Amino acid sequence: MAKPLVLSVLLILAVASTAAATTLTLHNLCPYPVWPLVTPNTGFPSISDNAVRLDGGGRGLVSFRFPPSFWAGRVVARTGCGRSPSHGCETGNAPPATVVQLVVHAEGAQDVAAYSVSLVDGFNVPAVVSPQAVGGGQCPALGCAADLNAGCPPTQRVFGAGGGVVACKGFANYFKERCPLTRTTPTDVEPVPQRCLAPGELKIVFCQAAMVDAAGEPGLIRTVVADN
Repeated sequence: MAKPLVLSVLLILAVASTAAATTLTLHNLCPYPVWPLVTPNTGFPSISDNAVRLDGGGRGLVSFRFPPSFWAGRVVARTGCGRSPSHGCETGNAPPATVVQLVVHAEGAQDVAAYSVSLVDGFNVPAVVSPQAVGGGQCPALGCAADLNAGCPPTQRVFGAGGGVVACKGFANYFKERCPLTRTTPTDVEPVPQRCLAPGELKIVFCQAAMVDAAGEPGLIRTVVADN
């Protein structure tokens, strides 16, 4: 009679061990520094003190450990923060801003991760999120590799202290045409299937070089990551 109990305990430990290994990695390939703001949804624990600065040009790289249980939150790249975010930032503390939405360890033993890049609140920094070391399922890279500030409609531009465009307020069709693998309205979804099982890492790259169709796999998207 003890054997089923032992097997159940071992299964629970195996699931917990897999979940505990999941990390969030942020890499900054932009030509300028960013200060990532990792915000848990209400009721979930913080995983970052939000004080780290990621230098540009690929030098800025940091990883955080997700809790071993269900967690949901968002990541925004702040820019123009001066000496530190406590001294104020030009973008990222409020809209318009690119928002990466993350869910990990959902559906119990299935250990499902869900993720998206939302431009509902506008755009400030190109961001692509992609799972690494996945356990199965459909895990497309999603997000926007284009600099939408450059062609932002004149009435939607946000200017920084140096006079350049540092963020773009919209419109939804402007964002969607250039970055179809993002969410641009509250009811929008990406045109690719997603059900990602047990990724060992969720990686967010700011200012990634490009996104391309996965060769020979219609309907799936993979990422060309400059640092891999």
